[in-house]
Amino acid sequence: MKTKKIPMRKCVACGENKPKKDLLRIVNNKEEGILIDPTGKKNGRGAYICKDVKCVELAKKNKNISHALSAEINEEIYKEIANYVVDSE
Repeated sequence: MKTKKIPMRKCVACGENKPKKDLLRIVNNKEEGILIDPTGKKNGRGAYICKDVKCVELAKKNKNISHALSAEINEEIYKEIANYVVDSE
């Protein structure tokens, strides 16, 4: 019997490989600019980040998301990301 392979992606902040369902995708879309893509269906250069406050703060501090998307990330995007993350403490 075949086992279903779980799609894994690397978090731009902590560098851990995690299942896609546990990560949040941020996309640099040509038409819409930088946006959160909870569906995973938007086209564009994407970056994955853990749904964790620590990873968001780390990515923000080190500008990892900006590097991954080849675009400057403004404070509004980080506020949007905060709506999707959970405090792991």
